[in-house]
Amino acid sequence: MQTLLEHARSFRSRADFDSGEYRKLADGQSPQALFITCADSRVIPALITGARPGEIFELRNAGNIVPPHGMHLVSGEVATIEYALEVLGVQDVIVCGHSHCGAMGALASGADLSGMPGVGAWLDVARPGLTPRLGSAEEDPCLKELAQLNVRNQLDALREYPGARRRLENGQLRLHGWFYQVDSAELWELEADGDFRVHS
Repeated sequence: MQTLLEHARSFRSRADFDSGEYRKLADGQSPQALFITCADSRVIPALITGARPGEIFELRNAGNIVPPHGMHLVSGEVATIEYALEVLGVQDVIVCGHSHCGAMGALASGADLSGMPGVGAWLDVARPGLTPRLGSAEEDPCLKELAQLNVRNQLDALREYPGARRRLENGQLRLHGWFYQVDSAELWELEADGDFRVHS
């Protein structure tokens, strides 16, 4: 914690304030994309994309889950998606899953989450679409296929949001599915044929 604190305290002196970049951020934001990913500490959107402040609007949660539209739930996820689409007008949305995901691992192994009812209820949102691949933790420790299926499912959920559907129909929105391999830093992209492919 001390190292994090020292870096935070010295951030201003390390940042290039003479360029005026940070002062301009006070005027508002117009991010290029909404980046939906897992809260996992090994997945850092700005590090992966090289984004500067103001370039990506982030939504992070356990398992990079997009709650189905109309789900009776007060949700920061829904609020963030609506704001990104309706107010910020982002033109691209990325759903990025990753290898060795604890959320996917808990679903795949059927972990007992009774001691964490909030976690269990949250993961139940994603469970129905993953049923065909549950039980795969032993055959695929990095959980690539399960995490990639989850990305596809969350993109499908996103398409049901009225703001997303309208913008997709008008050609004003593009959806992207990514899978980040933690141990190799490889990025897999969901192609038009429905398969993920790694690009180097």
